[in-house]
Amino acid sequence: MMKGGMGNMLKQAQMMQANMQKVQDQLAATEVEGIASNGMVKITMTCNNTVKRVVIADDAMDDKETLEDLILIALTDAKAKAEATSQQHMAGVVPAGFKMPF
Repeated sequence: MMKGGMGNMLKQAQMMQANMQKVQDQLAATEVEGIASNGMVKITMTCNNTVKRVVIADDAMDDKETLEDLILIALTDAKAKAEATSQQHMAGVVPAGFKMPF
């Protein structure tokens, strides 16, 4: 009886691992966009935090310090969206209350 239970647990763990890998692959391809100042700066990144594009409006180039702030705001926005999307996708794979190390 114990042997069968352990075998089932192992199969479930392997299934969860396969599902997690599938979701991680999907997240690596899923893009989110961080925006600052009504689109003056836009940063597109994947949900595994790879920046794909940075778009800066011509008007944003007037002041270096403001531009730096807008880039930081857009990057922070994109990162928050990537984390939220990752958590939503992982919620279906990971048991409730289980904390992921990323």
